[in-house]
Amino acid sequence: MSFTAEHVSYAYRRRRAAPIQALDDVNISIPTGSFTGLIGPNGCGKSTLLRLLAGIDRPAGGHVRLDGRDVASYTRREYARRVAVVPQETHPAFDYSVMDMVLMGRHPHLGPFQLEGPADHVEAARALDATHVGHLADRAFTALSGGEKQRVVIASALAQAGEVLLLDEPTASLDLGSQLDVTALLGRLHRERGATMVMATHDLNLAASLCDTLILLRAGRVLGHGPTPDVLTSSSVSALYGVEADVRMHEHAGHLTVVPLRRTPAERHPE
Repeated sequence: MSFTAEHVSYAYRRRRAAPIQALDDVNISIPTGSFTGLIGPNGCGKSTLLRLLAGIDRPAGGHVRLDGRDVASYTRREYARRVAVVPQETHPAFDYSVMDMVLMGRHPHLGPFQLEGPADHVEAARALDATHVGHLADRAFTALSGGEKQRVVIASALAQAGEVLLLDEPTASLDLGSQLDVTALLGRLHRERGATMVMATHDLNLAASLCDTLILLRAGRVLGHGPTPDVLTSSSVSALYGVEADVRMHEHAGHLTVVPLRRTPAERHPE
């Protein structure tokens, strides 16, 4: 499934102050089956754009479309069957088991007051197996490590909707080993399932390793949009972050790597 955004704008309203313009005249196209990264500095609009794609918020101007249909025209349940969100952190209100957490992803597929049936348990088990955490099904979610929790949350998203996954900083706060595990998992799921995946991230090396397409955002506007090797360059990193960086293909990693070197003179903080 594909996304398009046409002349999209969004502003956060405040009671006693002027609105904060988060997105301004954004035009993007995310093809079916692509793995697209949203990158840019803090406050550039990454999370806002992800929320608009998720249907959580609606644009103040312009249109966001899924497969040519305006996102606003879907019912919540209908949209949730197609698009699932993997948040940066998950803090359940109760001490749910891992299986319970994954079964929550089946709620959009149930009728009013309907409980999960055998088919829903089968889908949940498949999602757990796909993320290699089936052996944790009876464990308490809160007792898991950070990497295990993220795998379970991804499993819940797979149980909910296999066509589109929206990921918000999926490796944030994870240790190096867990980061590598989740990165490998996302890459494998994308290859095997062919789902459309969109990821907001601050980690340029993560984006370079996973994403075939990047959208570069700064101050709510799109600075670049295209294949990762074309748009992830030293000059684009400088334009986005005010940082001089060495961007080159890593022989052993097999993808571009970004090594920040120093602030550009205009971006240096005064002494």
